[in-house]
Amino acid sequence: MSKVVIVTGAAKGLGLASCVALVREGYTVIGVGRSNSNEFKALSAVNNGNAFFIEFDFINTKEISQLAKKITKEHGRPYALVNNAAVGHDGVLATMHERDIASLIKINVEAPILFTKYISRSMLLNREGRIVNVGSIIGSTGFNGLSVYGASKSALEGFTKSLSRELGKANITVNTLAPGYMSTAMTEGLQGDKLASIKRRSPLGRLAKVNEAAEAIVFLLSSGANSITGTTLTVDAGSTA
Repeated sequence: MSKVVIVTGAAKGLGLASCVALVREGYTVIGVGRSNSNEFKALSAVNNGNAFFIEFDFINTKEISQLAKKITKEHGRPYALVNNAAVGHDGVLATMHERDIASLIKINVEAPILFTKYISRSMLLNREGRIVNVGSIIGSTGFNGLSVYGASKSALEGFTKSLSRELGKANITVNTLAPGYMSTAMTEGLQGDKLASIKRRSPLGRLAKVNEAAEAIVFLLSSGANSITGTTLTVDAGSTA
């Protein structure tokens, strides 16, 4: 029986690419997101029995424990959790609406912490597991108009480091993946001079590719990463070098 991996924010972008890569490696993938996509439906159709989708909005933090119970009941104890779901409201802090700040912190920080709390219980029983928190290079480099988003991603890195110490004795690794700018829905607004500036900063002269970040997640779940925990793996085409 193949190992079960949960991927949040699975309908598109990095989440979808990760699901595709993980199914190809033989995992059973449970994708979670606000709404299913045609791309994920196609993945499920081709891989019947290995790719499932659950509609869930992580703004509803009080229902996260029930989500974890549902997954475990229907698919068994998960081997891995990829906390990828996030929102990226941009804007200058002084004019950003308090509602947007609150929802960003709830979805990007509180939700993955709570989901990990409940899913890690299964891993503790298994005495084995992998947790990957998807951060961002913005958490360490900063970017104009992304102060709250950057704060949320920095929080995930801190969460990773301490949680890795809590779970290590149970053979559970916890790492952060920090992608750079990639061609996803979250970066559609980056055009013209801003996009050219980001590409110039990269030694490779380009943006990181979504599938490259997805392959990094596959690696962190593999036996080759058995001794990697409490750290951040950066996939950014070298832009932070």
